[in-house]
Amino acid sequence: MQILSIQSHVAFGYVGNSAAVFPIQRLGHEVWPVLTVNFSNHTGYGAWRGPVVDADQVAGVIAGISERDALSTVSAVLSGYQGDPAVGAVILDSVRRVKALNPRALYCCDPVMGDVGRGMFVREGIPEFMRDEVVPAADVITPNHFELNFLAGVESTNTVEEVLAAVDVVRESGPTNVLVTSVITGDPTHLDLIAVSDEGAWSVTTPLLPISPNGGGDVTAAVYLSHLLSTGSTPTALGRTANTLFAILDRTLRSGRRELELIASQDDIADPPTTYEVTQLR
Repeated sequence: MQILSIQSHVAFGYVGNSAAVFPIQRLGHEVWPVLTVNFSNHTGYGAWRGPVVDADQVAGVIAGISERDALSTVSAVLSGYQGDPAVGAVILDSVRRVKALNPRALYCCDPVMGDVGRGMFVREGIPEFMRDEVVPAADVITPNHFELNFLAGVESTNTVEEVLAAVDVVRESGPTNVLVTSVITGDPTHLDLIAVSDEGAWSVTTPLLPISPNGGGDVTAAVYLSHLLSTGSTPTALGRTANTLFAILDRTLRSGRRELELIASQDDIADPPTTYEVTQLR
């Protein structure tokens, strides 16, 4: 299948399309990366070089793809961090164009806005734009626990039941499939990934590793979308995604490196381990 991935790019390290493209390809899908920035490295280092791509230029690249009569073959659009509403508008327009040509195409949005302990780290107005414009247009979203609470309009969710209730609120706004990452509700030594669709709700619990590298959410969204496209099964996609990500993070922790051990983990991407089981919640 073909995935149009509209995200940032870094030359060094793994975030945005630099984190998403390889896993998608390793799982057997074509991916067409459209860049929204072209930086030397991710901004977590505190210093970087390179240009932000103007929204008109992003739109021009997508127009060029359209001129190849290729948008009709797109099975899914993937987006992540949206630092500018103008770029967000281009992404939403691209989704509309793709769906007009292929109504079965999916839009998967990782609504990057903030995280526990950091709060919101995007420009003022972006969270509201994501909540009010982008998320309602998506079929699949992959928020972390903090972002889910914001999207649902709640201060906190401290139990699995409260997380599921928040997911139900968000699903009413548009997306039918929600994967919530980095969920901590009780035992602080473990975390859950929780996925909800029309068919039910499921979770996978893994140990909480003392590591939080940049790009983990980008890999998660790419892997989850790829498995959804391949299998059509939410619990299967959840299980494979959770086990792949844990393997990547565990290898990264053991390596002592700051950047994700993405290439070294390619076998765990292509053939996910089955260390942690999927549990049906409802």
